[in-house]
Amino acid sequence: MQSQQDPQALTLLIAGKRVSAADGATFERRNPLDGEIASRAPAATPDDARAAVRAAWAAFPAWSNTGPGERRALLTKAAERLEAKIEQFQATMAAETGASGLWAGFNVHLAAQGLREAAAMTTQIAGEIIPSDVPGSLAMGVRQAAGVVLGIAPWNAPVILGVRALALPLACGNTVVFKGSELCPATHGLIADALHEAGLPDGVVNFITNAPKDAGAIVEALIAEPAVRRVNFTGSTRVGRIIAGLCAEHLKPAVLELGGKAPCLVLDDADLDDAVDGVTFGAFANSGQICMSTERIVVAESVADAFVAKLAARASALPLGDPRQGPVVLGAVIDMATVQRCNALIDDALAKGATLLCGGRAESTLMPATLLDHVTPNMLIYREESFGPVKGIVRVKDDDAAVACANDNAYGLSSAVFSRDIARAMGVAKRIESGICHINGPTVHDEAQMPFGGVKSSGWGRFGGKAGVHEFTDLRWMTVQTTPRHYPF
Repeated sequence: MQSQQDPQALTLLIAGKRVSAADGATFERRNPLDGEIASRAPAATPDDARAAVRAAWAAFPAWSNTGPGERRALLTKAAERLEAKIEQFQATMAAETGASGLWAGFNVHLAAQGLREAAAMTTQIAGEIIPSDVPGSLAMGVRQAAGVVLGIAPWNAPVILGVRALALPLACGNTVVFKGSELCPATHGLIADALHEAGLPDGVVNFITNAPKDAGAIVEALIAEPAVRRVNFTGSTRVGRIIAGLCAEHLKPAVLELGGKAPCLVLDDADLDDAVDGVTFGAFANSGQICMSTERIVVAESVADAFVAKLAARASALPLGDPRQGPVVLGAVIDMATVQRCNALIDDALAKGATLLCGGRAESTLMPATLLDHVTPNMLIYREESFGPVKGIVRVKDDDAAVACANDNAYGLSSAVFSRDIARAMGVAKRIESGICHINGPTVHDEAQMPFGGVKSSGWGRFGGKAGVHEFTDLRWMTVQTTPRHYPF
């Protein structure tokens, strides 16, 4: 099998066979820094999408009846194959998305953990015995694989989120159609390679790519297929609303992990050095292009000057450059649209009284770490997701004001609170409207066994662990009558 790094080699994977799009069409993904061709991928048609679903449905009976030990062994082997491709992932992610080698390596490491955690869950798909009022009736709540799961993953954490779209559904006995991102088709193709090389049966994992202009038609065709019983999507709230509407139309349960505007609250008793470490990582990992990225730095007025000075010094020293030419922390952002959006947020904030601490406007996709102090609610950056390395600092009077600021937003994915008083921090955390909250840790944190997801406009449902098992299985009521039953007539 040829390497997915060769643009000519990228193919669809349907029923265990590597094929081109039905009409032979392809599309190109270009590097966000210099415009060079990073990958060339098949532009699947709706017929290709439907063929992938048919292949998954044909493979479902055998896979769902495969013993947990065998599923566990195959997923464990897939984790090994994924880790063996770390250098390919680093090169491919740098080419397609401008990601740093550090971020790409972290992606592969966490994704492999995700596969191993899913492998461990194959024997944890448990039901329960439920007391029945009927004499002699053995009543059970039984969890069973749902059928074909459609997984749609984004470009920003492509290995972590691509694997998350597949691993637990497969562990539960479902088969999968994986729709790769138009912005990183070769990166997502490497995931399909790892699963295929691990020996999963033909049709258990199917991989398709599509040209950007065809995304709507492809997704609509996939969701409309009767064999697709679950949909999971990670991406923007705008697209999530569209997918939610399609799922509602076809009565398909969905797990949606969408946008975020994560607040990090630094209380007046926080260890400022720890808080600076956590905020620096949370705000600028992958140039701030993570759904959990720290977007609002909410700091108590009494410690704000000291905290801001330390944070600005750290942020201004973060290495920025082309990740293909050596180690950096900040690589290229995904496209010039990100640059334009972030520049507009900077201009608006400065015009309305914010103070620029470091960084500033960018002319290319190499964007420096940028901090804006004295952000107020009338500034766009207070509410709008930057999804880039531009972050606002809001100074507040007390804990109540910090919580009010944290909740003054449509999103509710991740959050963080820094305080030496854990009881106080817990009290604050409970009041924050978010699916995730970390005390004395960064907003960016993920573990495969945790119930990951948001509230409000950040989506619904949970990935990971037992919560994920519930999302990707059907709960059935089954009974066995063990003694003669009395009937009224």
